[in-house]
Amino acid sequence: MAKSINLVKLSVGSEDVSSLAAWQATPQAQTRDGLPRHVTRMWPKRGDEVLNGGSIYWVIKGVILCRQRVLRLDEVVGSDGIRRCAIVLDPQIMRVAPAPKRPFQGWRYLQTADSPPDLTAARQSEDPLPPSLQSALADIGVM
Repeated sequence: MAKSINLVKLSVGSEDVSSLAAWQATPQAQTRDGLPRHVTRMWPKRGDEVLNGGSIYWVIKGVILCRQRVLRLDEVVGSDGIRRCAIVLDPQIMRVAPAPKRPFQGWRYLQTADSPPDLTAARQSEDPLPPSLQSALADIGVM
């Protein structure tokens, strides 16, 4: 049985978790069956591990703030004829303990042991702190 691994990706253009959710609610960010997806040029070589309970952790304004479980990897061929990977996601966005993350291109693998923990159920519905404050607190190890 394959072990599980996660992905980490910058959510470019998102101001906070709610703006990520708003983007994913648009038709252009969804599969034909209405699930949110992220289309990328590169296909995960470790796709079996990602599909074995892995999630995509979203970096917003320099801080990992949330995750979504990866449901499947769909092939998408653009109008340019180029084959791409659509990472199809569970619509439920789980907030996680904020963790700083430097900018990078594309997506990266994130070992389960290195992944920030989910916030408790009670904290999932809390109003989040502004991203700049979350980043500053995470930098000093308070969050």
